[in-house]
Amino acid sequence: MWQQHMLQLRSRQRGFHLITDEVASALAHMPMVTVGLLHLQLQHTSASLTLNENADPTVRQDFEAWFNHAVSEDTRYFRHTYEGPDDMPAHLKSSLLGTSLMLPISHGRLALGTWQGIYLGEHRDHGGGRKLLLTLQGE
Repeated sequence: MWQQHMLQLRSRQRGFHLITDEVASALAHMPMVTVGLLHLQLQHTSASLTLNENADPTVRQDFEAWFNHAVSEDTRYFRHTYEGPDDMPAHLKSSLLGTSLMLPISHGRLALGTWQGIYLGEHRDHGGGRKLLLTLQGE
């Protein structure tokens, strides 16, 4: 069985944000599968998804600090800056982490590790709401 659901994420400030509960809530409204895979596809090129530490918020703060250091907004050779100095850095950060995740489903729920959470990486100062397509396959 295949199913899809579009999840509209609210606008968030720049940084890394846990969205595990929002994904789990959307999954709960889809017909249950005992065993399956949930594919998440963020439909944007200036934000990202990753799976990492869900308990200590300093991990998300360190992610943001490292990415801002690694991909600086004051890089002089960037030419794609039409939407501001965070434009090209946001695209690079999105490409480094990616915009999709494939997650296991067991008995209708996300089967994540104890300390794992789904992050939305918002790489723009004013990114706005984001759309996340959930595609569930299973039985």
